[in-house]
Amino acid sequence: MKWLARLDVEAKTIQEAGVSSDIYSWHKGLWACFPNQPDAERDFLTRIDVSEGAFRFWILAEREPMRPDWCPPDGFALKEISPSFLMHRYYAFDLRANPVKSVAPRGIDGEPLYRPDGKRMRSKRVPLVKPDDLHQWLIKKGKVRCRDQDTGLDVPGGFQIMEKRPLEISPMQESYFRKKDKKNGKKHTAYHGGVQFRGVLEVTDREAFKQTWQSGIGSAKGFGFGLLLLAPTNL
Repeated sequence: MKWLARLDVEAKTIQEAGVSSDIYSWHKGLWACFPNQPDAERDFLTRIDVSEGAFRFWILAEREPMRPDWCPPDGFALKEISPSFLMHRYYAFDLRANPVKSVAPRGIDGEPLYRPDGKRMRSKRVPLVKPDDLHQWLIKKGKVRCRDQDTGLDVPGGFQIMEKRPLEISPMQESYFRKKDKKNGKKHTAYHGGVQFRGVLEVTDREAFKQTWQSGIGSAKGFGFGLLLLAPTNL
C-alpha cells in the first residue's frame, strides 16, 4: 500500500450524494475514489468513523485515490506512505475489525450434521462479544493472520500486543446493510459486528507485518473493517 486518504464529509452532503448509512452503500460510494477503472479488482481497505453530523472515511490503497465529487476539497487529505514508515518496532494502533468465529452445526447430542448430498453442513460465522474472547482473537491474529487457501499453511500476522500498555476494546456495534439472497434473489437485512481496538503493538516479523497492514485484519474488509491506523511510538 502506498496511499492513505482521509475524507471528512458532513452527513447532509453524504445523503444528498446518495451514499446512505447502509455500509454497503458506503462501500460502493468509495469506489468513486478510483474513477475510470470499472474492471479493477478491489485492492484497497476502508474505514468509516461516524460522529454527530459528519463522517470520516479512510482509504489505504496501492493506487492513488482521487477526491470524489461528494467530498468537498477542504475535506480531502492524501498522503503517500514512505517505505520507512513500516520500519519501526512499536506502533500505537487503532483498529476497527469484525471479530468472528466459525461454529459448525451440530445435533442435539453434539454430532456433526450433514446435507442431503452427504457433505457436512458449512460452519456459520458468529460474532465475538466477550472482552476476553476479543482479546484472545487479536492476540491470535498477531500470530496467524489467516490460512493460505492454496497451501493450507498458516500466514503469520507479524506482531504481538504489548500487554504492559492499555488495550482498549469497545463494545460491539452492529452495522446493518441490505443483502441479496443467492438462492431466491430477494434482499434481506444483515449486519456485521464492529469492534474497535486501541493499544500498542510490537512488530515481530517485519515482512509479515507489512502484508498484514496491506491486507487488513479479520473478515468483512469490503465493508469497512480491518484497516490498521498506525502511529510510530516508543515504550
